[in-house]
Amino acid sequence: MTRAILEIERLGQRGEGIAKHSGRTVFVPFALAGERVLAEVDGERGRLVEVLTASSDRIAPICKHYGVCGGCAVQTLAPSAYTAWKRGLVVTALANAGISTDVAPLLDAHGAGRRRVVFHARDGAVGFMETRAHKLVEIDACPLLDSGLAPALDAARALARALKSSGKPLDIAVTSAPEGLDVDLRGSGALSESEARALVELAERLDIARLSNHSRVLALRRRPTLGVGSARLSPPTGGFLQATARGEEEMARLALQSIGKAKRVADLFCGSGAFALRLAEVARVDAFDESAEALAALEEAARSVSGAKPVAAFRRNLFENPLRAEELEGFDAVIFDPPRAGAAAQAAELARSKVPLSVAISCNAQSFARDAKAMIDGGFALEQVTPIDQFRYAAHIELVAVFRRAASKKRKAPLLSR
Repeated sequence: MTRAILEIERLGQRGEGIAKHSGRTVFVPFALAGERVLAEVDGERGRLVEVLTASSDRIAPICKHYGVCGGCAVQTLAPSAYTAWKRGLVVTALANAGISTDVAPLLDAHGAGRRRVVFHARDGAVGFMETRAHKLVEIDACPLLDSGLAPALDAARALARALKSSGKPLDIAVTSAPEGLDVDLRGSGALSESEARALVELAERLDIARLSNHSRVLALRRRPTLGVGSARLSPPTGGFLQATARGEEEMARLALQSIGKAKRVADLFCGSGAFALRLAEVARVDAFDESAEALAALEEAARSVSGAKPVAAFRRNLFENPLRAEELEGFDAVIFDPPRAGAAAQAAELARSKVPLSVAISCNAQSFARDAKAMIDGGFALEQVTPIDQFRYAAHIELVAVFRRAASKKRKAPLLSR
């Protein structure tokens, strides 16, 4: 490892400053474009030692742990520069895929803050990991969390101490719900009878609504629920959840706005129904996902809403068994919201189909661009891309995109067996 003075050329996809040193690219976390910095360099990695010449876009961080904790990448970037960088993540991914389209201004969806947090625990200590390291940074607060997570850190510490003797690293996922904290432990493996009993007692003392270990419920004192449109959803423990309530609302708003007067919609990778339950207020919905628990929660929530259109839930692994082009006939619109890996197989079938309208919701600009290229090559026009920021100060970016074909005659959809 050597010390070197570096000129930061730009910010990369992970929010790290990028410089050249001895003919190699070096990534320096917490450095900004245009800065001259002193860094410790080890191969392609640089550790910021001192900012020698600061960028005019540098501002003070909002968190005392910034610069050590790896949870945030760009707290010191001024708002206008931050917005341009984050929108640029989508613009660059599309350009790299050879796609030219208008990208809307960045939509801020931080709202009240993140409603789920995953703490790491090592030997009873709780916090987040350092940037590009396996070292734990203990924290005493995180300013990005929803107020409903105010008790989360104390609860995580107590749970970590209770399992400290196992010597295993833990991930402690805590979700804010009106009924209280919904906690799922990961990493401990199967619990002994005494460990399980101690955790149940802790759940009572800490007033935790639901406590689970690897999605297996240990204590259910109050059933956590979330509002989804006019429905009330009780999500499965450990199930997928958009990071902020505002983010989910904005994505759903854009999806509903885009489908217009569609009467029948397919919701692919539907999870527990963040979009399907809202879509059902205006259209009949066929919802597909691999998780039986998520689909059960969706069906239960759908039954609780009077006056909504029918929602049919189908269990299906869309990575290995995507809806074929023939099965997609008759749908007026398709919504798809895959995990970070994207939906290459399903996008290929959409490209072959006659579906007139498709709305993509993505959490990875690169995999989206790959899938978008396949759909464009299949005859879709990419009309609209809206980047959504629900992970403030992080390099994660969501987006909603609208694909449309020229008007074509619709056919009656085939019946799908469960």
